[in-house]
Amino acid sequence: MKVSINPITRLEGHGRIDILLDNNGNVSKAYMIVPELRGFEKFCVGRKAEDMPIITARICGVCPEAHHMAAAKALDMAFDADPPKTAKMLRELLYNAYMFYDHCLHLYYLGGIDVLLGDVPKEERNVIGLIKKFGVALGKEIIQHRRYAMEIVKMLGGREIHPVAAVAGGVSKGIDEKEREEIEARAKSCIEFARKSMDLFKEVFSGNRWNELLGLDSIKTYYMGLVDEKNRVNYYDGKVRIVSPKGKEIAKASNKDILKYIEEHVEDWSYVKFPYLKQIGWKGFVDGEDSGIYRVGPLARINVADGMNSRAAQKEFEEFRNGNIVHETFAYYHARLIEMLNAAERMYDLVRDDAITGDDIRTMPSEPGEGIGIVEAARGVLIHHYKLDSHGMVEMANLIVATTNNNAAINMSVANAASKVIKKGKVDDVILNRVEAAFRCYDPCLACASHALGHSPLIISIYQDGKIIKKVKRDA
Repeated sequence: MKVSINPITRLEGHGRIDILLDNNGNVSKAYMIVPELRGFEKFCVGRKAEDMPIITARICGVCPEAHHMAAAKALDMAFDADPPKTAKMLRELLYNAYMFYDHCLHLYYLGGIDVLLGDVPKEERNVIGLIKKFGVALGKEIIQHRRYAMEIVKMLGGREIHPVAAVAGGVSKGIDEKEREEIEARAKSCIEFARKSMDLFKEVFSGNRWNELLGLDSIKTYYMGLVDEKNRVNYYDGKVRIVSPKGKEIAKASNKDILKYIEEHVEDWSYVKFPYLKQIGWKGFVDGEDSGIYRVGPLARINVADGMNSRAAQKEFEEFRNGNIVHETFAYYHARLIEMLNAAERMYDLVRDDAITGDDIRTMPSEPGEGIGIVEAARGVLIHHYKLDSHGMVEMANLIVATTNNNAAINMSVANAASKVIKKGKVDDVILNRVEAAFRCYDPCLACASHALGHSPLIISIYQDGKIIKKVKRDA
């Protein structure tokens, strides 16, 4: 017997979950299947390199800032144009504004609904249901502070959605004192809202419902995330640190070396690839130190780091980690709250630095070559890799996005949750939403992830009495 959740909800993109049951009605296998194909890597070949920060931002309307910055950083390397200090600060300021509003979106509009509202009817699993439970005042604050962060993105990036300011070697515009003061006031308010959000969720964290969610899935994987020179979380820049399930550092790689550690596996039932650690190898959908599967995103970033780069967030980090690696998948929400506070504090610190209003904002590009740009999308490590010809045209583009990095773990989490909540073939809307809740912990973006043109075929599986009787395959 097969049970399908189609479409899956409260995410960016399109997908479904297929759950296969045995003769006793218990779960034998479960998969998150992504049937859509975008092909952005192929779209980029033959384009002018300077177009890449603009083109790739169109991959996603939820996290265009991430692709914009990853592309710009790849061009920095490809043109050997290290941005001046002020340019880097402006980029990081914009990036933390993005991180704040994106986490706010997930916590209050998408996955956080599962945590805050619990097993409510499906018509109430939305922000309207949240406002009904917690009050109009909270709803207004949510909207206001997402608005503040998006206004900061617009000031720095030129547009609220699909920013245009980052260019090879820096940024195309700076800010004046008036804009600096406006950003400072908004950042300060965002800090207070992040604190309030932390308090609200902690009330939920203290109850039985939270313990039930934590028990749905815990997988002991490797973790990957950006850290600064002091091994603190940094979303915009740093080195990629990889730690084992026990917290041992496996690698700390620069942009140019990261691809030495990652390989991509392909399954014929999904357009999303399955990255794994080369030195460990692909062992299938299993966890543990012998499996090369790793995770990225808020939980991974906090697991790979020794601390945060802001004050209040550091205290929350210490309480959360308590000296241990945290493997429970629903702990992504607590980690996301810590990062939301950190992003607000980091905005405030950056905009109060005198250098932020400087006018040295670009290093001019030199001869074109090869570049790799890495940032932390809200969902995890994002890698843009370009090879340019002598005229500055793109010869090769490879994008390894956060949801792709998490793909194997997402499928494992879905299977684990399904096996725990589905017994003897009993399924209903509430039970299936708990299965969906497992993948929503990762805040997946399937439009970003599904771009494996030329690698993943289209496969139609024909079932009879729960068994596949025929497969029709057409290569893309």
